[in-house]
Amino acid sequence: MDPNSIAVIPAAHEATRSYDTEFKFHQDPDFLYLTGFPEPDAIAVIDPSSKTPYTLYVRPRDPVMETWFGRRQGVEGAVKNYKVDRAVSVEKFPADLAKLLDGHEVLYYRFSVDTALDQQILHYLSNQRQRRLKTAYPPHTIKDPTIITGEMRLHKSEKEVTFMQKAADIAGAAHVLAMKKVKPGMNEGQVESLMEAYMRDNGASGVAYNSIIGGGDNATILHYVENNMPLKDGDLILIDAGAEYEGYASDITRTFPINGKYSAAQREIYDVVLDVQQQCIDYTKTGNTVKGRQEFSIELLTEGMKKLGLLKGKTKDLIKKKSYMKYYMHGVGHYLGLDVHDAGRYFTDQNAKNSRPFAPGMVLTVEPGLYIPPDDKSAPAKYRGIGIRIEDDVLVTKDGNHNLTGKVPKNPDEIEALMQKPARK
Repeated sequence: MDPNSIAVIPAAHEATRSYDTEFKFHQDPDFLYLTGFPEPDAIAVIDPSSKTPYTLYVRPRDPVMETWFGRRQGVEGAVKNYKVDRAVSVEKFPADLAKLLDGHEVLYYRFSVDTALDQQILHYLSNQRQRRLKTAYPPHTIKDPTIITGEMRLHKSEKEVTFMQKAADIAGAAHVLAMKKVKPGMNEGQVESLMEAYMRDNGASGVAYNSIIGGGDNATILHYVENNMPLKDGDLILIDAGAEYEGYASDITRTFPINGKYSAAQREIYDVVLDVQQQCIDYTKTGNTVKGRQEFSIELLTEGMKKLGLLKGKTKDLIKKKSYMKYYMHGVGHYLGLDVHDAGRYFTDQNAKNSRPFAPGMVLTVEPGLYIPPDDKSAPAKYRGIGIRIEDDVLVTKDGNHNLTGKVPKNPDEIEALMQKPARK
């Protein structure tokens, strides 16, 4: 933080689902990263110049509210369990705001996330301006703290890696269970419930994002989440599902045959995607860049599309024309952490020209894919309606990388052998 600065970091609020019911609460990732505090409506104030530099404003204890909605930490719990220098009832924050901000040159605050808090801060600044700054000396510079927290979150500590490995192990085992259980006649929703129940039973707080369970040509829809169609003999199923553990996400995709045996056409596309994925995992190491990896994936997949007969022409020309986007239209991966698409900049300059190099402690997904629409008459008929994506979570290390989800089978022969074994009841 800059000299003579102060930061105000709000927690998330509960979100209304409809009328008087709410979605399950999910803490703001930046707030959770900095404080570990799990409750809504709190506000963290960080003032390095203060004798009590870390103050947490929290909901007060309330027997009636706690009877209806659950226990609260309160002021005493915040001090005892979350190591704050000072805890105050959040009801007092509006009255405290002026004395908190007064005398600081810089305010770290993220606008357009908490509208009510935005208005409180803007009201204070506006009032002081109208009074010609006669009664206070408010911050004259406001900086978005997400740049700082994003850089902090990008490089995982050993403890964070431990949490992420656990999230990967839980989700990975759920994918293996799906391979053992899936069969023709099941519904996509049954697979979803099977996997999510396993994750919760084995320590996950829930899913890290809405699971994608796409059978047949539903696999060609990148963010397919309806998950309500029957699974047909002879089709593939694409499962993109991850677990959340201690707030950290895993993100895994596997594509396998519903009947346990890849057809010749399915195997041809699968082998192309798998080869590209393995090469891109190898590429994800210190010194290489995010943009370089994306370009590498495009080049490899374009060559693969030519081999399959999906594209024709010179590779350089096809890449220049972006012809590959007809069948490969997304990035080869993203940062992973407290968010499934985690914080951190992908470029080292403001003009987004210099791509960021990989560095130890970064965790990224590696997820190339090919998606041939069912109505694409320009594609060979045998490939139409096939969608394949293979995704792993990779930790960059000093000496290379470590695949956090490497235990989940992706070799097609290994998958077929696993699916032919009798599933335990």
